[in-house]
Amino acid sequence: MLCAWNPPCMSRLNDVGGMHGFGAIERVPDEPPFHAEWEARVFALNRLLMQHGLYNLDQFRAAVEEIEPARFLAMSYYERWLAAIEGLLAQRGIKP
Repeated sequence: MLCAWNPPCMSRLNDVGGMHGFGAIERVPDEPPFHAEWEARVFALNRLLMQHGLYNLDQFRAAVEEIEPARFLAMSYYERWLAAIEGLLAQRGIKP
């Protein structure tokens, strides 16, 4: 992969858009947006923290992308979000 800013470069683990070999995305009719209450809370917490300026979307996305690959693959979607939020808050000296 070539990158305009630093050729050549590698994609991050989570950057699989357009790659082959990952199978089809399975869509479930009438699937709820959250599979557990804690997922909805993580979603809401993230929105609240961004609205209050503790971090922005780019910082949040970078925090998700920086999760160590083996850990990243073992986590669910919202577990990744929670780990990113915890890391961003720790960087700012805010304890969970």
